[in-house]
Parts: sequence; C-alpha cells; structure tokens
Amino acid sequence: MANKNNALRKFTSLAEGLKAFGGPPPLHPLITVLNGIDSSLVFHPPTESHILSYYKISFRPNLGGSLRYGQTHFDYNEGGLFFAAPNQILAPNERELSEAACSTREVAILIHPDFLLNSPLALKIKKYEFFSYAVNEALHLSEKEKESILSLIRNIEEELGNRIDELSEDVVLSQIELLLNYAQRFYKRQFITRKTINNSLLQKFEQLLHDHFDDEEKSFQGVPTVQHLAENLSISSGYLSDMLRTLTGQNAQQHIHDKLIEKAKEKLSNTNLSVSEIAYELGFEHLQSFSKLFRNKTNETPLKFRAKFN
Repeated sequence: MANKNNALRKFTSLAEGLKAFGGPPPLHPLITVLNGIDSSLVFHPPTESHILSYYKISFRPNLGGSLRYGQTHFDYNEGGLFFAAPNQILAPNERELSEAACSTREVAILIHPDFLLNSPLALKIKKYEFFSYAVNEALHLSEKEKESILSLIRNIEEELGNRIDELSEDVVLSQIELLLNYAQRFYKRQFITRKTINNSLLQKFEQLLHDHFDDEEKSFQGVPTVQHLAENLSISSGYLSDMLRTLTGQNAQQHIHDKLIEKAKEKLSNTNLSVSEIAYELGFEHLQSFSKLFRNKTNETPLKFRAKFN
C-alpha cells in the first residue's frame, strides 16, 4: 500500500503509466491495447496504490477460482473484466501483491479522456456504472462472452496498428462503445445468474432500511444514503443500484424513497405528530424537502393524505 505520509502517485499520460509498469510505448498517445494473451507481453502488477488519469478496461484470462463473493465462489472462471475510471484510487489486492515478484498476463485497453472529446461517447461513458464497481464485483465471463470481448479488443488493436486515416478514430470509438454495451449486457446476465446471492443481498438491504426507520436514534441521524447502505453490504453503491434495478426495476435511491413514504404514511395515519415532527423523525432537516418528496410520490400533500383518516 502507499505510504500515508506521501501523496499517491498519479500517472497523467499513457506513456508514463506504461513505463512505470514495464509496458511498451502506447500505439497512440491517447489510446493503446496491451495484449498479453496473443503475444509474449507480460504485465508487472503495481505494488502501491496509485491514480490513473485515463480509463482502463482489463481482462484477466485466469481468475483461478480463488475469488469469492461472500461465501460463494464466482459462477464463471473463464476470466473477468475489470473497469477503472480516471482519478480513481487503484489499490492492488492481495493476489496482485503476491504476483508482484513475477509477471502476469492480461489484456488491457487504456483510453485517455481526450481521445473521446467531440464524440457522443465522451458523455455516455460516464453513465456506465461498472466503472465504479469494486474489484470483487468484476464481470466474470463465460467462454462465449470471453470470445466476444476479446474479438472486439483485437479489432481495436489491429486498427491502432494499421496506418491511421480519417476514419480510424470513428472505427475505434464504435468498437469501444460496442464493448461497453456488451459489458452492460453481460453484467445484467451476471445479476440474473447470481439470483440466489443477489436475492440475499436484496433481503439484507431491505432489512437495513427496516432497521433504520424502526430505530428512532438512527432516524434522527438523517435519511440513509445509498453509499452508507452499500458499505454495510460490503459492495459499491453503483453495483447495489444496478443489481436492484435488474431484480426489482428500481435503483437503491428509489427503494429508500419508497420506504420513506411508507413510514410517513404510517405516521400520518396513526399518530398525532405534526408534519414537521414526522419529517424530523424520518431524518429530514427541512420540512420542504419532505413535503416535496411526499407530493412527488403520492400526488398529494402530507396534510391532504392525513385528512382522509380524520
């Protein structure tokens, strides 16, 4: 791990990062492919936490079946995709540290944000939540999925290796977008194939919400955040929302709001507390915020709802 007394090292260019980790010069100043499967190229895993100024999509061909999700082995062992966005802190895991003395093979695409400028993908890429997933939430691929992903990466590598012309950038951008869309599809498959595990997480998530709103001391601490609930489940907030959306059609924030409205209705219909007191008990600092959410969810004000029970 990095020394806490020292600033984390940040690699501002592809060339700088590749040189530090023993890689070759980039095929293009703003985008490159490192192919350690089809060539003799090896990658030296970093031994310290660091920050990249570019996107990284990497495929590890052999996860060895050693990674676990809770108490359950991953469902696919044909390799996995890992995603990182610019300015995220990347910390090597225990396996990478144990491999640091040797070398490991992987395929990686490094994309500087400047390569995406003036293209629709510059904004769209920020909407792919899996760039914020944790390492243990990597995309685990079946054999068929693996071949689809590797085929796209090889196409990008080949295009970058050919003579650059006026269409090269458009071709590469389209291949990157297709790869990201495949990843989105395969993650949805992963949520479904791990239905037993994810249903267990859903139950734990709902229990956390129930416990929060049934405990007055917790309610007074404020409205629970997606980040706080995800941390209690030992998963990232992006993964939690995407998992819930696949299983229930709603993201984590929508679940929190639904629970808030459910508890608000109970208090409005069964107690003599004022609307302000109810808002405070549910964790709202301002009455206006509570009233606005209630009206948006129910199409009526808290007072109008209460009037039906008088």
